Amino acid sequence: MRAFSKYFLPIICFLSACGGCENKPKQQPAVQNTEPEVYHKKAPEFNADSAYAYVKAQVDFGPRVPNTKTHDACASYLTNKLKEYTSNVIVQKGIVTSYNNVKLNIQNIIAQFNPDAKNRVLFFAHWDTRPWADQDTTRVNEPILGADDAGSGVGILLEVARQLSTQKFDVGVDIAFFDAEDYGEKRESSSEDSYALGTQYWCHNPVPKGYSASYGILLDMTGAKNATFLKEENSMHYAPALVNNIWNIAAQLGFSNYFLNQLGGGITDDHIYPNRILNIPCIDIINTNPATLMFAPHWHTHADNMDVIDKNTLHAVGQTLLEVIFSESAGTP
Repeated sequence: MRAFSKYFLPIICFLSACGGCENKPKQQPAVQNTEPEVYHKKAPEFNADSAYAYVKAQVDFGPRVPNTKTHDACASYLTNKLKEYTSNVIVQKGIVTSYNNVKLNIQNIIAQFNPDAKNRVLFFAHWDTRPWADQDTTRVNEPILGADDAGSGVGILLEVARQLSTQKFDVGVDIAFFDAEDYGEKRESSSEDSYALGTQYWCHNPVPKGYSASYGILLDMTGAKNATFLKEENSMHYAPALVNNIWNIAAQLGFSNYFLNQLGGGITDDHIYPNRILNIPCIDIINTNPATLMFAPHWHTHADNMDVIDKNTLHAVGQTLLEVIFSESAGTP
């Protein structure tokens, strides 16, 4: 994602009404909603220990930068792991060109559950890691491990996939791991489209062919201790009802200390492109500081390792996602 950069836009810069982005995000007031006093959980229990193990398995490969052996090895791991949970796994291989004219061999990995269901939902995360620690003060030109920034979202979704393989539910669920999200320009003034290359590739060449979904949920940096998720501005532009529903579900489950009832700034992340290109309403669940609207201190640094990952955060996000799925099957999305 771009700096903010990775890619943080204080205001929705792509809207035609916007005359230009401000230097600092605007502090937004809290969003008012009501929460039911009693809520009966519909989903099975999310296993945070399992999700944590999936995050660690990725980090154990080392940095997952396109065109490297560790990247290819992790791709095989993710593909084979998903195949344990569903026979419907697609690996979309392609070549994209980075901002500095490097040809990147990418692999987008998509797993489908209930492939014949017409009502489908998309859960996605990027699985590659940043080639540079450009927010660090040392070893800035070396790649990062990306435990949170890539590993956490993928780990949560692998556990969601494992849970889905043992349950009956009505809605069709697609889990996608997109590549080459973090191979973007280091400069603050870089083009937002220099990031999310794998997602852009998939949106222009969707698999399965003609793919569509009722909505999509992106996970990005969803595993750190004391993470806070604000109602991201672009998500509220494209799918405000979806955002509010998910935040209400999280509150009903007891996770309102993670899913804050507060508007955040606009972030150009993987969710932007399914919204723009495929007209799939998508939102972003991403860790943002409620006071500064900035990312966590470990973002794009070598501190983004297993030390920052917290099972409580993994559980809060994963349990919320499972509840979204099983609420769909119960007819109360």
